[in-house]
Amino acid sequence: MRLVFMGTPEFAVPTLDALVAAGHEVLAVVAQPDRPKGRGKKLQSPATIERARQLGLPTRQPRAVRRGPFVEWMTSCGADVAVVVAYGRILIPELLTAPRLGCINVHASILPRYRGAAPIQWAIVRGERQTAVCTMQMAEGLDTGDVLLESRCPIGPDETAGQLHDRLMHMGAALAVETLDRIDQIAPKPQEHAAHTLAPLITREDARIDWSRSAQEIHNLVRGFHPWPVAWSMLGEERIKIWTSRVGSGEGLPGNVIEAGQTVEVACGQGSLELVEVQLPGKRRQQTRDLVNAGRLQIGTVLE
Repeated sequence: MRLVFMGTPEFAVPTLDALVAAGHEVLAVVAQPDRPKGRGKKLQSPATIERARQLGLPTRQPRAVRRGPFVEWMTSCGADVAVVVAYGRILIPELLTAPRLGCINVHASILPRYRGAAPIQWAIVRGERQTAVCTMQMAEGLDTGDVLLESRCPIGPDETAGQLHDRLMHMGAALAVETLDRIDQIAPKPQEHAAHTLAPLITREDARIDWSRSAQEIHNLVRGFHPWPVAWSMLGEERIKIWTSRVGSGEGLPGNVIEAGQTVEVACGQGSLELVEVQLPGKRRQQTRDLVNAGRLQIGTVLE
């Protein structure tokens, strides 16, 4: 099948590899433009573009996708289908209908729940116990198209967004290949739009811990925002990042350190949270008991 592949981050790379391995002809790999990264602010290509170069595939990184040369190319390239995986931009109707079979999206949630940019993270933050990858016939609107195929999996009680991301990106790759193999036999399933929820872009402020919440809710926040932006609180004038945690059973005033020895526990609105691995500004990640040994944490210390 002749296809255009549209995807930007690492999550999309296994799907690109799987489609190439399955024998599909990739007319171009389309991703967002290079962005400055790191302290030196050097331009860095998206993960899909770097992989496309390794595979010897044509690439396109249009700055405009609503008009101009890319729209003209897309409507005239003769693609059978476009496969879209975390491309990061809304496609106009002219692009959605340009390929013979339209555009098929790989999305990491049980639709219609968690439509949007960060379904993996928000599913964990909100305490979901299972999720999925699905393929969807793209339509106008945010992840509103009919579902083609779906593959579900459990979310582990201590699984982080990074770990779930890596599982789902490979599941999505397999599902994309299966979808194209069976495209003529699949009966699209309309979503229950009234039941939809959103998974918006994440900000650092979203990751700030509210110690009045239950220990389980805060643990979910820690897991869901690992490895980015990382849950955080204030230790005096410094922002302390909480990389890993466990749910405890202690009690006390929310935000107060109630155990400071081999383990460090902070009281929550319900229960307590054991802080396992933390990070202070300008420092490496470290075991929380190291802060106890250094005198930075003790019983009665308050995290705000």
